[in-house]
Amino acid sequence: MMPGYLVRSVAPLGAERTDLLLRDGVVVALGRDAASQAGSEDTVIDADGLVALPGLVDLHTHLREPGREDTETVDSGTRAAAAGGFTAVHAMANTAPVADTAGVVEQVWRLGRDAGWADVRPVGAVTIGLAGERLAELGAMATSAAAVRVFSDDGRCVWDPVLMRRALEYTKAFDGVVAQHAQEPRLTVDAQMHEGVVSAEIGLTGWPAVAEEAIIARDVLLAEHVGGRLHVQHLSTAGSVEIIRWAKARGIAVTAEATPHHLLLTDELARSYDPVYKVNPPLRTAEDVAAVRAGLADGTIDVVATDHAPHAVQDKDCEWAAAAFGMTGLETCLAVVQQVMVEEGSFTWADVARVLSHTPARIGRVTDHGRPIAVGEPANLTLVDPAARRTIDPRVQQTASRNSPFAGRELPGEVRWTFLRGRATIADTVAVLAPSRTGAHA
Repeated sequence: MMPGYLVRSVAPLGAERTDLLLRDGVVVALGRDAASQAGSEDTVIDADGLVALPGLVDLHTHLREPGREDTETVDSGTRAAAAGGFTAVHAMANTAPVADTAGVVEQVWRLGRDAGWADVRPVGAVTIGLAGERLAELGAMATSAAAVRVFSDDGRCVWDPVLMRRALEYTKAFDGVVAQHAQEPRLTVDAQMHEGVVSAEIGLTGWPAVAEEAIIARDVLLAEHVGGRLHVQHLSTAGSVEIIRWAKARGIAVTAEATPHHLLLTDELARSYDPVYKVNPPLRTAEDVAAVRAGLADGTIDVVATDHAPHAVQDKDCEWAAAAFGMTGLETCLAVVQQVMVEEGSFTWADVARVLSHTPARIGRVTDHGRPIAVGEPANLTLVDPAARRTIDPRVQQTASRNSPFAGRELPGEVRWTFLRGRATIADTVAVLAPSRTGAHA
């Protein structure tokens, strides 16, 4: 038996305060039983004022390894995940080499296991090399040690409807899901930002909302036709919300995610020409932001996913047209959700757990995460201080990159502790060496 943690006076999901005893990877006691079963060797945490959430699960993370270790590694990216309250992340396939074979996804999975900060579930590419021409080894990745269940060409759209149909059909055999980056490529050639009033006024090529909406409309019909599971990534427009709402009303097996930046930021920020605000899909209008928030509030949008996309300084500290698309998000995601959903009255903390833990774990088929906070359940937990306020400083974040669109903003909440199978990865806001699943150290 290993020493554990007695968490005193914490509020699970923001409800009535209680005590938790974590030991040997699980929650072993709740309430009065927790204190009575605790021993002198157990660390006591005064959690008065803190909210306990099940460990967060991100369906959309770019860890960049292998190939772009100058921007992020599995170690630094999962350390950032832990700092943001995440205990599991899904690593996108657009690495170098692309994660389109069993060998590459197993490499990423082992890197995550050895780092020990958070569980890494690799996402397999839908097509070989993300080229959109031939299906990748979906079955081999599914039966590999990485047990891939989510497949995506994220960063590129699976634009060929025949390939998309085949992917939706094939993944049914192992209960997989195809996650689509919805972007009609012919409508977005050289696009730099959202197509609208701002793009016209500042002279940047526009990315029209219909380029996203057309692909989503096509793909929900394909999913209905073949009975496959479809997940729509980083949904960003009011029209996309309406299409997903319509599809769900028809009983189509579709889920959708929104990112923190599409819940808070608008295309007005592009007037600064600061490439930190350049992202794909682009920041949209205030009306789109309101629609995405409403879709998240009423359940049309199922989850919040970070689309954490770290970049090297030279890829962002340049003119807008030459800059890379993407922004970091693992360490600010929970704070943005608290601000725009909890503090605005649309969400309870139980809703936060639903969209950031329970549902993403279900979609990704991550069985030991997103579980209830109950006796016998895995001790994958996050303790957050909702009363804290902090000004975001990318220089002190755990991610290896600095391209946060929230730099200089004050956001609410702070992750104080994160536990992965009962071991602290974040201890009183400090990243600590986390023993991995195999007992090694990061």
